[in-house]
Amino acid sequence: MNTLTLFLMTEKGYRLLADTVDTFRDLLAKVIVGRDSALDDDYAAQTIALCEQRGIAWAERTQHPAINTDYAMAVGWRWMIDFPEDRLIVFHDSLLPHYRGFNPLVSGLINGDTQIGVTALLGSAQYDAGPILAQASIEIAYPCTIARAIDEIAACYRATALDVFARLASGTALTGMPQDEAAATYSLWRDEADYRIDWNDSAPRIARIVDALGSPYAGASTLVNGALARIGHAVAVADVVIENRAPGKVIRIDDGLPVVVCGSGLLRIVELTDAATAVSLLPLTRFRSRFS
Repeated sequence: MNTLTLFLMTEKGYRLLADTVDTFRDLLAKVIVGRDSALDDDYAAQTIALCEQRGIAWAERTQHPAINTDYAMAVGWRWMIDFPEDRLIVFHDSLLPHYRGFNPLVSGLINGDTQIGVTALLGSAQYDAGPILAQASIEIAYPCTIARAIDEIAACYRATALDVFARLASGTALTGMPQDEAAATYSLWRDEADYRIDWNDSAPRIARIVDALGSPYAGASTLVNGALARIGHAVAVADVVIENRAPGKVIRIDDGLPVVVCGSGLLRIVELTDAATAVSLLPLTRFRSRFS
């Protein structure tokens, strides 16, 4: 039987461990825990607690622990791992070769993809370009928040992990299927600037952006009359003919909820908070308000 070091971060990493530890405990030699202060809950505490409950050795990423196992596996990981590529297993939130790179699930939700999935692959010199070991997918319907997508994609993690773990338990070397380079697409890293809404987009797309950037992420942002705010929930509503269309202007207020003009369509803002204090800005009383 092969031995395995797990590099785990976020809820996805914790869930994979929780879903597989009962069946494949003998594989698991060590867990390396990563943290992400930008998330509401990075699940580091839950991962550590599970390791201690099941007698699995663990260490913090910042301790730079040595890897002395046959294979290493990364889930939700964002740092380079110094380990032979042909023995490094990576889990990625897309059906590769589509959405190589960062935040693939967020990008898929913003684009309105109706199918999301997970790929287990071997490492490579270029990120997310290694041979594919296993894939699983599910269909989703909109509206869909990132929190719901993470919940639903857990089944894909479970399916691909069980497939790969079973092969590791057999003691055989892992081999994968090369990716189709001609079909590859990429998803870029995001920072605070990418949370800012472009009101020239369509209302349905902006609604998907709001849903995709919600908890555990910081939330889509906008300036409201010059002050930074976060939009927690918004709904696209029927458009009207606007002779002097100006995206970002409030066209009306429905029971205290501002309806904002978009590049096409209108967006009703259901949850709006001050970015600094998290205090609700609704009901909005100033009709002549501009979102920018």
